[in-house]
Amino acid sequence: MSAFAISERARTAIELGESHFREFKSALEGPPGSKQKRPIKDIATNIAQTLVAFANADGGELLIGVEDSGEITGLLGFSDSEIDQLEQAPVTRVHTDTPLPTVRKYRLDLDNKKILYFSVSKSTQFIHITSDGRCLQRRDLESIPVATEAVQFDRQERKSREYDREFVDGVSADDLDINLVRIVADQVSKGMSPEKCLQYLDLGEYGMSQLRLRRASLLLFGKIPSKWHPRLQIRILKVDGESVLTGEDYNVISDELVAGNILTLVDRAWEALRPHLIHTRFDKSGRFERRSMYPELACREALLNAIAHRDYSDEGRGIEVYAFDNHLEVRNPGALLSSIRLEDIASQKGVHQSRNTHIARVLRELGYMRELGEGMRRIYDLMHRNELAPPKLESSPDGFKITLTHLPLYTAKDLLWLGQFDHFALDREQKAVVLLGENGSIFSAQQVWDAVGIVDTEHYRKLVDTLMKLDILDSRVNKQTAQNLAKRKRIPFREFPRYGIKVPKTTFSNSKTGTAISKQFIVGDQEDIRDDSKRLYVGNLPRKISKDELFDLFAQFGEVAEMYLPFNLGSSKGYAFVEFASVDETNAALSAKDLRLGNNLLVLKIASGRK
Repeated sequence: MSAFAISERARTAIELGESHFREFKSALEGPPGSKQKRPIKDIATNIAQTLVAFANADGGELLIGVEDSGEITGLLGFSDSEIDQLEQAPVTRVHTDTPLPTVRKYRLDLDNKKILYFSVSKSTQFIHITSDGRCLQRRDLESIPVATEAVQFDRQERKSREYDREFVDGVSADDLDINLVRIVADQVSKGMSPEKCLQYLDLGEYGMSQLRLRRASLLLFGKIPSKWHPRLQIRILKVDGESVLTGEDYNVISDELVAGNILTLVDRAWEALRPHLIHTRFDKSGRFERRSMYPELACREALLNAIAHRDYSDEGRGIEVYAFDNHLEVRNPGALLSSIRLEDIASQKGVHQSRNTHIARVLRELGYMRELGEGMRRIYDLMHRNELAPPKLESSPDGFKITLTHLPLYTAKDLLWLGQFDHFALDREQKAVVLLGENGSIFSAQQVWDAVGIVDTEHYRKLVDTLMKLDILDSRVNKQTAQNLAKRKRIPFREFPRYGIKVPKTTFSNSKTGTAISKQFIVGDQEDIRDDSKRLYVGNLPRKISKDELFDLFAQFGEVAEMYLPFNLGSSKGYAFVEFASVDETNAALSAKDLRLGNNLLVLKIASGRK
């Protein structure tokens, strides 16, 4: 490139500011008005470290003589020999066993001030380290020290996570369906240009004098998707039976391939799959009715989850959906990320980490997806609400599979127990509470909240009210006794088991009119009602702490009604929520000075919003 072209490139870089691809380093130090030149060895070290970090990431450019703010201060007072030393830093201060790929370097005059311009491309041959053994990698606006093993892991084990983020050479906006980009741009902000939209969604960024596009932009908006990914498709198979047979018994009766960029694939695949979810059967009146075997929203979420989180770096396979007689399987390439466990998903903890960060962001921006981690929880909730068995999840090196069935939620044993309450025509939530008391089990108020998934106080009141009016739910342990026993056992009062289920007699009254119900009671014990004004956020907890220790610390201020202490891999996450039975008790804890656990001074405040 000519000196003029490089000068223009440098001006553009300064105008755009520092980024994942750009870094500015001052050659001066000291207070404003009396700045002096920095030591040559310090600047040379900065040059080597920054270029190593760029090469270990996605490449980038470095300007010496420019402040972080973009102000050009130049190489004031530097001799030609000193500048020569700086230009040699990419060689002399980088380990000889891990030489950098070709580094471009130029001396430029901008605004009558001399600066140095360096650029280096992404490296795949070495994991680069500096001459003093430091390994760094560029991440957003910083050059981060990392272990060489971490870089190796990024390049091998985490290849799939980088796939949609990578910038693809030799492509331009002409390779995208611009009309589709315009539609998305209007949804993001009316009148936004396609180019600005791509930058806003982090699908493109100016680098090396042109708009560079990430692979995600081609997967999402590609005009000819197969040109950029041979398996950007979903195969939908309808199977006559409960498994796929072979040979003469081959029982796949429909095999449809749906292809397209991601934004068209979402709707096309759903329209192709939807007819296979419907079955015809007799209703109670002896008429034919057509209805979905599964909650349609759960099926759509499973399909969308596969599209958003599949391993696109596996270009030899696509997503496959099998519609069997008694279940639905959605199989997508790519095992779960190592940071996510099946157990955490199944327990609906809302764990999340996106393999395809840019694809997931666009799908969230457009409303296809909610917040990360919500999709799987929604599937579980939809299946539960429809009294169907929870989804089955499987992960292997070959891929991830989710199976939905239209089997009933309840076991034969559960159905036998619930059958005793058929006369009451209980809804799903009422059944969930009744099941807590199966075979005489005593349960707590907390179990009611958890079993039903209650988050609203009035919701809890109405549920308990209804069950007590039906004379199904009753209290087996009085309040005072329960409080004393909870304190003795060092557990929150709300977690103490004290409710039971009464099996109805053989004769029943009209539950809708309540004519035979004469029992008087006070509904919804106040101690069971959640109130955020009584709830404390506790921060700066030690990583090694037990629930007993936390309970004992706060029990001194009053009755602990509820306590939530999350853990990760055996250690606390550093925070907890503690709720007291009264506001006075909460204020007493809040006003305590120098409240500590171990050497940690705790941070206390009224919790805002429920965890």
